[in-house]
Amino acid sequence: MDVQITTIGALLGLAVAITLIIKKLHPVYSLILGAVVGGVVGGAGLTGTVNVMMSGAKDIMPAILRIITSGVLAGVLIKTGAAAKIADQIVKTLGEKRALFALALSTMILTSVGVFIDVAVITVAPIALAISKRLGYSPILVLLAMIGGGKAGNVISPNPNTIAAAENFGVELSSLMMANIIPAIVGLAVTVLLTSLLAKKFKVEKSVEEVVADDLEAEELPSFFAAIIGPLVAIALLALRPIAGISVDPLIALPVGGLVGVVVMGKAKHTNEYITFGLTKMMPVALLLIGTGTVAGIIKASTLQATTINFLNAINMPAFLLAPFSGILMSAATASTTSGATIASATFGQAIMGVGISPLGGAAMVHTGATVLDHLPHGSFFHATAGATNMTIGQRLKLIPYESLIGLSMTIVSTIIYGIIL
Repeated sequence: MDVQITTIGALLGLAVAITLIIKKLHPVYSLILGAVVGGVVGGAGLTGTVNVMMSGAKDIMPAILRIITSGVLAGVLIKTGAAAKIADQIVKTLGEKRALFALALSTMILTSVGVFIDVAVITVAPIALAISKRLGYSPILVLLAMIGGGKAGNVISPNPNTIAAAENFGVELSSLMMANIIPAIVGLAVTVLLTSLLAKKFKVEKSVEEVVADDLEAEELPSFFAAIIGPLVAIALLALRPIAGISVDPLIALPVGGLVGVVVMGKAKHTNEYITFGLTKMMPVALLLIGTGTVAGIIKASTLQATTINFLNAINMPAFLLAPFSGILMSAATASTTSGATIASATFGQAIMGVGISPLGGAAMVHTGATVLDHLPHGSFFHATAGATNMTIGQRLKLIPYESLIGLSMTIVSTIIYGIIL
């Protein structure tokens, strides 16, 4: 007999996990403990709870394997200076007059080629802080530019959130990456518009520690062509499926791109060092996803999705709104694009397709929805980006409404395309 967990149990489990994360308990253990509480309170008993948690973790293993192998490309981009070169070249090309656009575009491109959004922000931050000081922009403003660009790049990237959504909806990763190109462009445009409108509101704050960027010219950075070749190879391999009908899994495409890049940059002898570094960057995410998988198992076995659908019906909301709504809800619960997209797609995927939404459309709407509230203070992204720009918690909190607006703009566009038009 299948285990069924009550909606109250699932919600309580989520609440416990969020509370523990806010209280600074490690997120992996917080999620696992939340899953245990949710299962037991929800009526599954200890044995049933453990079985459901194991099932949820097992379901997420394919995505974890792909994330671990993507560390090859990420490690090469970061350790060779390729990521910094790409960002620096874009800023230099567009000039100081378009500095905020350049920062947003740099972070968008880095994220879209497979760099984690928090790592992309940290990579661009020294350039952003130098521009902030030189042009009199507040660090709050330049951080908003980087975050908005990162969010736009995240919905068209081969990053863990995209991999998880594609896996759970059974669609090709390259197809999902291309599906949200228009929402990503809108997100970038909204970012630039917001930073322009807020330029006067967020004036330079003397309380923010001034940080001068490292002199990128003095570093031994690769050429722009060499820096970009690895990501281009990875994207080309992923694009073979829609173009030529040849399926290359990201588990293969991303490491190959990284290895080609390290050879082109003449750093082959450092390959083991770079991929080891990349693995260390991916392991916390992989572990987090194991914890996320246990919670996803509890939610999937619960009546939460039926309750959510009934709620939407009761307030006469169109059924297709289940896709973006679930992404938003789960991103708020976990303060993570990856965890939000993973839990929402694993839990609500079948129900979303059951109301007539295509797998690709459902994945696209869930994915953009997961960018709306993924920056809340109980998540690591909030604190990583604050630290990268030397902000206090109070200063970082000021950005939350604007970050949410950028994510919401992409979600609305994606929903119009896949929920109304297509």
